[in-house]
Amino acid sequence: MLLQGNQSSANGTGSDPAVFFLTAVPGLEALHLWISIPFCSVFTVALLGNCTLLYVIKTEPSLHKHMLHFLAMLAVINLLLSTTTMPKILSIFWFNSREISFNACLVQMFFLHSSSIMQSTLLLAMAFDRYVAICNPLRYTTILTNSVIAKIRLAALARAVLLMVPLPFLLRRLPYCQSHVISHCCCQHMAVVKLACADTSFNNVYGIIVTLFIMGLDLMIISLSYVKILRAALRLASEKEQFKAFSTCGSHLCAILVVYTPVVLSSTIHRFGCHVTTHVHILLASFSLLFSPMMNPIVYGVETKQIHDQVLLLFPGKKLLG
Repeated sequence: MLLQGNQSSANGTGSDPAVFFLTAVPGLEALHLWISIPFCSVFTVALLGNCTLLYVIKTEPSLHKHMLHFLAMLAVINLLLSTTTMPKILSIFWFNSREISFNACLVQMFFLHSSSIMQSTLLLAMAFDRYVAICNPLRYTTILTNSVIAKIRLAALARAVLLMVPLPFLLRRLPYCQSHVISHCCCQHMAVVKLACADTSFNNVYGIIVTLFIMGLDLMIISLSYVKILRAALRLASEKEQFKAFSTCGSHLCAILVVYTPVVLSSTIHRFGCHVTTHVHILLASFSLLFSPMMNPIVYGVETKQIHDQVLLLFPGKKLLG
């Protein structure tokens, strides 16, 4: 029976879900080495950018501010998001190492989706920070105390963990008696659910509810915050004060676009792009995992003067874009 189970696993089928096989980009196997070049480059930029950002914020006392504390947390999440997926993706591209154990797949899925939820929660917290700074500037230090910041951190972690803990248990209860081949670069929830040979209605509904609860609710609250920020900024007396108010929100607005645009684009193409090929879906979804970890340090490094100046001190003779 052991021999039979091993032979079935090698063919990507069988009832034992001990092993799955990731296809990376099906149909483009001959180009995997070339595809790995931009992925590896972006991964390297993401690692260097976020590590530099953390080092600068940690070592420079003038950067120990609430908004930049949130930014440091975002950098940690970006590192977690990229390191959870990219090493395995690159190993598939370089060494055709497609095999992943069922438990490792569940762990990767948990950290992948948890990181995305924490990222969204932090963007919401940063929007609240900007709202208080512009709409209630005199009460900023009394509202956003160190205790409140610690509670926000804990809430971001708890929200992600509580929403994602059910996923491994929901997937473990399903039988996988058909293919064990995941048509993706990583273990995303719905990519694994499609392999089950049982009713997956609950998994589908749970995934939709979590997505709407995270993206829908967070984006709605962020939008309402910026409506109030816009109204408060336009009531300021001079154009100089208005420009200063808007400029403090510039990097955060860029971060929102960097995080949500690839997700919305990928989701839209996945649901309505019937004529778009599978490898385009997978490439876009995979690259979106790296886009925000790469871009966030660049956006904040260019837009935030304190960080810009400190990075220039680290690399004398260099000049950031912008």
